[in-house]
Amino acid sequence: DNSSEFIPKCRTCRRQAREQSGEGDHHEGLSSDEELTPTEVDEFQKRRDNVLEDSRKIFEDVHADFCDIRKILLKFQEWKEKFPDSYCDAYISFCLPKLLNPLIRVQLISWNPLEQNHTELEEMSWFRAIEEFSDAENVSES
Repeated sequence: DNSSEFIPKCRTCRRQAREQSGEGDHHEGLSSDEELTPTEVDEFQKRRDNVLEDSRKIFEDVHADFCDIRKILLKFQEWKEKFPDSYCDAYISFCLPKLLNPLIRVQLISWNPLEQNHTELEEMSWFRAIEEFSDAENVSES
């Protein structure tokens, strides 16, 4: 298998090319194969902007009671308080993650934990709403 011989040769060739061209901003251990061209960066940014724009439109025709996690959880809390047997028989605690998954994913589309000034998950409104609902559920069970 010649593939293992190919990798060091490529690195050697790239290093020699950098030395001859006088590039001084290369950091050893970083692969130049992963660097994006300005065209690729622009294309990525355009696609990212399109996805973000489309994500804002997903729930625009949905009633606010059904696209806001806090309001949805309040409905389930009311159900649990008014009809505890029915709530328990419906296994709601198992259904909620699947129900809330699409709503949370839409809110996380623009979240990038690698950015310097990103919002922590615990600070997001949907996280706090689920946390409050879970706390209320634990209090009512005890």
